[in-house]
Amino acid sequence: MKTSDFYYDLPPELIAQTPLEQRDGSRLLTLDKRTGETGHGHFYDLPRLLRPGDCLVMNDSRVLPARLLGRREPTAGAAEVLLLVDRGDQVWECLVRPGRKVKPGTRLSFGDGALTAEVLETLEGGNRLIRFDYEGIFLETLERLGKMPLPPYIKEELNDPERYQTVYSRQVGSAAAPTAGLHFTRGLLDQIQAMGVSLCYVTLHVGLGTFRPVKEDEITDHEMHAEYCMIPQETADIINRTKQTGGRVVCVGTTSCRTIESWAGEDGTLKASAGWTDIFIYPGYRFKVLDALVTNFHLPESTLVMLVSALAGREHILAAYEEAVRERYRFFSFGDAMFIY
Repeated sequence: MKTSDFYYDLPPELIAQTPLEQRDGSRLLTLDKRTGETGHGHFYDLPRLLRPGDCLVMNDSRVLPARLLGRREPTAGAAEVLLLVDRGDQVWECLVRPGRKVKPGTRLSFGDGALTAEVLETLEGGNRLIRFDYEGIFLETLERLGKMPLPPYIKEELNDPERYQTVYSRQVGSAAAPTAGLHFTRGLLDQIQAMGVSLCYVTLHVGLGTFRPVKEDEITDHEMHAEYCMIPQETADIINRTKQTGGRVVCVGTTSCRTIESWAGEDGTLKASAGWTDIFIYPGYRFKVLDALVTNFHLPESTLVMLVSALAGREHILAAYEEAVRERYRFFSFGDAMFIY
């Protein structure tokens, strides 16, 4: 199967640059995965698409303000560091700019010296290992000095950083938001729970590999990035009970989907789990747990378009995306949503 099989034409002006004032006011395109039938509504209509006995699985990861702007010492030249993975002992794997000037041995300073760092090593692929020095608690220092690492296709500044966090985020560790969850409000979640839908949470810390393009012609030649994820026992119990009683497991976002599918047994049962996953879901994959998916619109030729095509069929997905373009839906992180059922 070719990467080009998952291309669609997207006018650049449909890429949402800012979030809507009302989180659940975004549009919602519904797609029947069996027939390809589509419908149009708004995200606040989601409760009428759910049923008592269903469960909603959400990723509670919280985005680190992981973009640091500082200076190289002693030249005072500009440097930008993006935290990717905590390697322990104050060492992080990072992306850096300008790469040719941020070499092993380079000293960095952020916030007039409130945070300093030394580049230890250049890894295969160009990432750096950097050791940070600071007083107090690192996350509090990041909250003061760091900026939100918005995706490269968003050119506008974000006035309120909380708009790039879900209302249920709590486990800090992502380099990008699990964006399908950005549409939920506390009130909408309360309404869904009151109608008899169980709410449960997994954690997957989203890496920047989620934006990495597929460069290989054959999709099976693509190497997936690994991300750390966890399933609590309570969540496993809720999902197993939902399946046993005939309800649907509805994942909010591809990250929740990838988490539960990574750790499910062949019979679809789950238990408390934690570890790294590099699962690659594309057409031909047999879903073990997931029944329906709340998701945003994804980049052409991306692994996420391939994932939703595995669920609903490539032809149905591309036809739905073409319809969304015609109807002037807003795309990507701050854009509109789909419900695939």
